[in-house]
Amino acid sequence: MAATSLVAGPAIAAPYAGPCALERTAAHHSEGLDTWNNAYPRPVRTLNAVMVFLSFPDSRPTTTPEELTADYFPATSDFYKRASYGKFHLVPHPQRRWLRMPHASTSYAIERDWDAAHRGAYLRDALATADPHTDFSKFDIVYFVADPDAPGVDSDATKVVNFDHPMRADGTDIKRVVTVFEQHPPDRNVLAHETGHVFDLPDLYHRPTDGKGDWDTYVGDWDVMGSQFGLAPDFFGWHKWKLGWLDRRQVVCVTGSRRLTLEPLTSAPARAGAAPGTNGPPFGVGDGTKLAVVRTGEDSAIALEARGADGNDAATCSEGVLVYRVRNETPSGSGPVQVLDAHPDTDACYGDSVYPALADAPVRVGESFTVPGENVRVKVEGRTRSGAWTVKVETG
Repeated sequence: MAATSLVAGPAIAAPYAGPCALERTAAHHSEGLDTWNNAYPRPVRTLNAVMVFLSFPDSRPTTTPEELTADYFPATSDFYKRASYGKFHLVPHPQRRWLRMPHASTSYAIERDWDAAHRGAYLRDALATADPHTDFSKFDIVYFVADPDAPGVDSDATKVVNFDHPMRADGTDIKRVVTVFEQHPPDRNVLAHETGHVFDLPDLYHRPTDGKGDWDTYVGDWDVMGSQFGLAPDFFGWHKWKLGWLDRRQVVCVTGSRRLTLEPLTSAPARAGAAPGTNGPPFGVGDGTKLAVVRTGEDSAIALEARGADGNDAATCSEGVLVYRVRNETPSGSGPVQVLDAHPDTDACYGDSVYPALADAPVRVGESFTVPGENVRVKVEGRTRSGAWTVKVETG
């Protein structure tokens, strides 16, 4: 069983694309968004996810499927409901009992860089074990959740596996599965991160070649696809545009000189009785501008968005206009998005931030920032009474 990246696939036109939209390329999880790769489900409707709980002959589970379900839901569904402004609903369907795999957990040699033979054996056994108890034709997403206490389970191996050739069950092609090997309780937002890959989003962290060094140098706390532990893990506006959560009218393509008003990326009308800053479902998001884009080349763009302490970003330690570079030819894990630091000589939030050097990256009111290597200048002129940010952008 071969498992690899799904980099090619049928493309469908993206109605939200415009002149500043980078083209999708063959790069793994390309940040291009002029078309949607139809090999992946698009999260603009309700998607159903089955959770299959797998035990092993060499370990008796000390947790229950109900306990493990509560580790991930409703937190993951709520994360996506807030991020999508209520446009996407992730509905979990957890099985209620453990299903025993045919071999000991140690026999699968589970690890982060899993070799194809052992990984294939695990996935074949998992599907064969689950199939008599699961109608896979009813589900859009598959989570195989392993007993966290089994001796062969490595929590660093949690990931999405994409197949060169889909597995098949119940008359349905299964193109990818999420293999969950987390401990109990799991890492924060881990399933939000992995589910992002199911929607063709890339890893935004930097993986040192020798396994040593800092993993968060590209985007720091900003976006769960960088770090699931980030203080501001909401998806970048670019990703919300790619996934279809921002309408074309909420994205401004900037050329020349332009003043604009940016609504906070997380903002939405508060629910009746909900206190500001709470994490209630943000239904009814307004149509104001949430993303500004400067096209800087055939394969690159500069994006600007306002980030504030609300919704998924309620724990952020700094607010302002975040500036970052996007490249469509750069594959997942190699820096397709890089946050640009408006305060390169200072850090913030030691002890809380995953990468303090970028924790204070946003441009604040009264500050100006020139993008290194580009003729792009950003000045944050003020705030409106509603909390939006007024910005002047100059190019050329």
